[in-house]
Amino acid sequence: MNSLFKALNDPTRRKILDLLKERDMTAGEIAEVFEISKPSISHHLDILKQAGLVSTERDGQFITYSLDTTVLEEATQWLFNLLNSK
Repeated sequence: MNSLFKALNDPTRRKILDLLKERDMTAGEIAEVFEISKPSISHHLDILKQAGLVSTERDGQFITYSLDTTVLEEATQWLFNLLNSK
């Protein structure tokens, strides 16, 4: 769960998740939205992938990123149970 909170702690990564909420995108398409280097975007995407927040699909030389809400749903359920256990 630490990787989830680390991933969500950064505003750039939260913006990437917002973009992926609308549609699946390649790393290049995501990078076009930001004024930071492509290696920095790749680093952010890697952290999101490690946290289980995005999934990838390779199509030739392109990797398409998709939002994966499974981890968020599990964390939300855990928090809900924690708050309602009293």
